[in-house]
Amino acid sequence: MASDLWKIYAVRYAHHERTARENFIVGDPHDLSPMPLDYYVWGLVSDDRIIVVDTGFDQPMATKRARTLLKPLSEGLRGVGIEPSTVKDVLITHMHYDHCGNHDMFPAARYHVQDREMKFATGRLMTHAIMRFPFDEEDVVAMVRRVFRDRVVFHDGDEEIAPGVSVHHVGGHTMGMQIVRVHTRRGIVVLASDASHLYANMDREVPFPIVYNVGEMLEGYRRARSLATSNDHIIPGHDPQVMSRYPAASPNLEGWDARLD
Repeated sequence: MASDLWKIYAVRYAHHERTARENFIVGDPHDLSPMPLDYYVWGLVSDDRIIVVDTGFDQPMATKRARTLLKPLSEGLRGVGIEPSTVKDVLITHMHYDHCGNHDMFPAARYHVQDREMKFATGRLMTHAIMRFPFDEEDVVAMVRRVFRDRVVFHDGDEEIAPGVSVHHVGGHTMGMQIVRVHTRRGIVVLASDASHLYANMDREVPFPIVYNVGEMLEGYRRARSLATSNDHIIPGHDPQVMSRYPAASPNLEGWDARLD
């Protein structure tokens, strides 16, 4: 009988230099101290199944968005033993450009998305430039094409994906933002993704500036805490500290891929 305990790998693939004042919706406008973002995709591995959470972006998108691609995502996943072409399930926490790119990397996968996220990304709110800025047209079109090819699984709220893995709608950052709850050997880990970009957003209860609904984002912090074994079991979406708080997946992957379980 397969275990419902999962290994979790944080795969770091890109970086962006920025200042602290850019990371908080009511940040100190004079705070120019460095507070960079890292970009991650997460791999979940059990005895008999592999699930990937989010799909990152590639070099053309890094150039377009002035981000630094540190290594191709496929290389990072293979470094922890995940072959992208064989992955059957991809969980998309939300459809911003840095979470749902690399369109051809997972040819065998079904993509799991919240109903509300597809509504958001294809509906009337995208007629506002400030709302659509974090989305990329080609990413959204690619997801629509998958719908017509029977490769999208829609979720409405909280649903189990596999024994020990479930998704939970929180909204806030986007209309359909979902977080991922994972049963591991050290307890219940919550992959918050952009429900909290940085540890500091949640610790200070001050959201990141890109936000659909501030109240929902604050409530999302509470929801993440209620789902995780402890606050130390919540993993933010872009914090470089993840690489120092958790051990490397192997000695040669120090600073690249971390074990979160």
